[in-house]
Amino acid sequence: MGPGFRRDDSWRVQLSSRLRREYLPPRTISIGAAPQQRHRAIGASPVFLNRLGVVARLTALATAASAAAHAEGCPKSSDEMATDRPDVTNSSIVVPVGSLQNENGVNLTGRDGGRTIDGSNSRWRLGVAPCLEVLIDLPSYVGPLKGLGASGFSDVAPAVKWQVSPVPGKIDLSITAGVALPTGATAIAGRGTQPYIQLPWSWELHDGWGLSGMFTEFFRPAELTGRHISEATFVIEKKLTEKLSVFTEYVGDYPNGAVPTQLINSGGMAHLTPTQQVDLHVAFGLNRNSPTYVVGVGYSFRVDGLFR
Repeated sequence: MGPGFRRDDSWRVQLSSRLRREYLPPRTISIGAAPQQRHRAIGASPVFLNRLGVVARLTALATAASAAAHAEGCPKSSDEMATDRPDVTNSSIVVPVGSLQNENGVNLTGRDGGRTIDGSNSRWRLGVAPCLEVLIDLPSYVGPLKGLGASGFSDVAPAVKWQVSPVPGKIDLSITAGVALPTGATAIAGRGTQPYIQLPWSWELHDGWGLSGMFTEFFRPAELTGRHISEATFVIEKKLTEKLSVFTEYVGDYPNGAVPTQLINSGGMAHLTPTQQVDLHVAFGLNRNSPTYVVGVGYSFRVDGLFR
C-alpha cells in the first residue's frame, strides 16, 4: 500500500494471470452457429481507437509526472519488499533500482462442481531506473482436477511500470502498460495479442490501516466478442504486526456487452525476512458468472544490488 505499508497489493490482474484465467472463460462458438464474421482491422474500430487514445494520454501523463519526481522519493533496497500478490490489486510501489523480484503462487478454483489448478503464476520484476520497473508474467499451466475443462499454458506478458507519485504519506499512484503475447493455448488465454493498461493506487491511513485499488482496461482485438473488459478493485488492509498483514478485497470485471464477474477476496501476507514473503488468500464469487471459490498460496523473494 503506501510507503509505510511496503506490502503491496495484487495478483497481476491480467488475462494471462491469477484469477482471470478462471473467471473469464474463453468464448466458444457452438456447432451450427452462424459463420464467423471477418475480423475488422484494429484501425477500423472507433471504440478501439478511442480506448487507445486514452491509453496514450495516460502514458504521457505518467511520463511527465515521473520526470518531475525526485529520485530520492523512489523505493530503495533498504525498504521491505512490496509484492503484486496475493490480492488482485497490483502494487502501487515499484521495485528498487537494481533489485530483481520473483513472485509465485498456486491456485485451486471450484466452479459448477469441478475443480481446476493453475501455477506457478510467476512474475519477475526488475527495477531499471528510479521509480521505473520492467516486469514479465511467465506462462502458467492451467488444468482440471475434477470434471471437464481446458488445459494448457497461459500467454507470456511483458510490461513496464512507472511510479508516478512517490510521496510519503500521500496517495501513491503507478501506471502499467503491458501486452499478453499469443504464446499460450487459445482455450486458456484467448486469441491474439492482448494489450492492457493499469492504474494501481494506495493510501496509507493511521494505526496500520490502508486503502488501495486499481483500474484496468483490457483490449482483445482478435476476439469475436468481448473485445474490451474493464476491471475495478478496492482493498481494505490492516497491518497487524511488522511482519503480518491481512486484507479484504472486491474485484469486479465488466466485459463489454456481457455479464460481469464479481469476487470477494481475503487473505494475509507474512514477511519471513524483509526480502521474503509467504501469502494465502481465499476468494468467493458473488454471482453465477463467477467461480464458487478460489484458494491460493504463494512465495516471493527479492535479490538486491544487481547493478553495483
